[in-house]
Amino acid sequence: MTTWIGDVFTSDVGWTHLEALVDIETRMAGSDGEREAAELTRERLLDAGARNARLESFDMQGWTRGESSIEASDTTQDCIALPRSPTERVTAPLVDLGYGLPNEFETTDLEGKIVMVRSDIPEYAERYIHRREKYYHAVDHGAVGFIYRNHVEGCLPPTGSVGTEANPIGEIPAVGVSSEVGARLARRFDGEEITLAVDAEIHDASSQNVHAELGPDTDERVLVTSHVDAHDIAEGALDNGAGTAMLVELATALASRESDLETRVEFVAYGAEEVGLVGSAYHAETTDHETIKAIVNNDGVVSDRTLSITTHGFNGLETAVSDVADRYDHPIETVPKLGPHSDHWSFVQWGVPGTHILSTSDEVGRGWGHTFADTIEKLERRTLREQAILLTELVVELASEDVTIEHRTPDAIAADLESQGLAEGMRITGDWPYES
Repeated sequence: MTTWIGDVFTSDVGWTHLEALVDIETRMAGSDGEREAAELTRERLLDAGARNARLESFDMQGWTRGESSIEASDTTQDCIALPRSPTERVTAPLVDLGYGLPNEFETTDLEGKIVMVRSDIPEYAERYIHRREKYYHAVDHGAVGFIYRNHVEGCLPPTGSVGTEANPIGEIPAVGVSSEVGARLARRFDGEEITLAVDAEIHDASSQNVHAELGPDTDERVLVTSHVDAHDIAEGALDNGAGTAMLVELATALASRESDLETRVEFVAYGAEEVGLVGSAYHAETTDHETIKAIVNNDGVVSDRTLSITTHGFNGLETAVSDVADRYDHPIETVPKLGPHSDHWSFVQWGVPGTHILSTSDEVGRGWGHTFADTIEKLERRTLREQAILLTELVVELASEDVTIEHRTPDAIAADLESQGLAEGMRITGDWPYES
């Protein structure tokens, strides 16, 4: 029976939830707005027909934005603090380090300097260099301040957290600037003394994960996940209101197909993803990994019509995705490499089969994400509905008793991180979880 497809394609459940999420003033991790978003998501999961819908709270390091500034000569340049930057004011020479590749840090004297790096990488780079990796290269080479320059034009300063699990507040003040401000700083003040100042409130806070369930009461389960928090500077429509809207849409569709589910499906909307995967790390520390058959993590969906699914070297996941694409004669891109960012990683690093569901993109980096421009009009209802159809079928496929997905060993994941050139960056950011 395929009548459920028509129901999904005419549903407004997910889109209505997306509108509700983006209309909350802020969903910053640890804020009242984040909790409001979590409570709304719990209610929508109950409305969908899921059972045992609940919030699970946890403690976290809070950070609330104050004023930030860059003073250069007699000018003041626009900037925003990167979350979990320490409160500090430094005056030092500016060094424009371009892309901020690892070898550029090695060959440049940054001791006592304020370093500026771009948010993208050149075509010749062997791998993507994450913001936090560039930040901690700067720290390790003696820099006293960090400026993260957006490569996307349009006067959009980027945000994105710093800090590590062990030390949630970063070591040097950090701000984001637009492409245009970065170009101005490089042209007029490279090598000159500038002053970088960040003011923020550092405080204790709590966040919460949303849980709900559908299907038979089996010990084994398929996790369908997203994150409900967003950076405080924008609506967070793409990152990741759309993912949580998809979670609600999938719960609604799967409730109508509950008899097709042969394994329990657990929906989890995580808190505090944007400040270090805190919610999913808490869940991973407090739940049984062996009972998790697969993870379908929605973070970056809806921004483009074609799905891109990172399968992390799990052959069973690759097969399941390909079978769904063939069944519906609909393109789905699969990426078998590891992707150590977003909430699936809290589990995948230990060998739990997990996918990262997002949309295809020809662009480097986040595009509108992590900027003021992450707003709902960038998205289309049609895309949410089309992708919800495919992902509903994928969850049913993964929940089938006929589908087997072998867990991998942590040693195998670690070896892949080494071979794919990802281990270096994880070590420098304090994210390497394995013993030597």
